[in-house]
Amino acid sequence: QLQLVESGGGLVQPGGSLRLSCAASGFTLDYYAIGWFRQAPGKEREGVSCISRSGGSTTYADSVKGRFTISRDNAKNSVYLQMNSLKPEDTASYYCAAAVIPWDKITGWGAFTHYWGQGTQVTVSS
Repeated sequence: QLQLVESGGGLVQPGGSLRLSCAASGFTLDYYAIGWFRQAPGKEREGVSCISRSGGSTTYADSVKGRFTISRDNAKNSVYLQMNSLKPEDTASYYCAAAVIPWDKITGWGAFTHYWGQGTQVTVSS
C-alpha cells in the first residue's frame, strides 16, 4: 500500500521540542513535495509547513514560523518536522501528504492530496 507513515509524536511540556518523521512506504519520496498538516479536536485541518522535492524551498504557516523547521533526507526516503518552543495550542494530530504537481505550480495547501498517513499525536501540556 502506498502511503506516508508519520511518527515521533508524544506528550511534551510547553517550551519543549519534538521531531516528527514522515516516511514513504511503497514509493520513492523524492518525486514529491511534502506538506505537514495538523488537526486539533473540533477544528479544521490546517497546513503547517511544506518542502520542495529538493528541499531547497520551504513554506511555514505564520503560527509556527521561527519555531518549526521542515527538512528532508531523500536518501532515507523521509521528511522531518523539528518542533521547538512548543505551545499548548500546537496540540493536534499531525499528518503528512504529498503533492503530485511541481513546486512552482503549488498555490495552496490543497495541492497536497496524496498518500495521507494515519497521523501522529502531539500533546503539549504541563
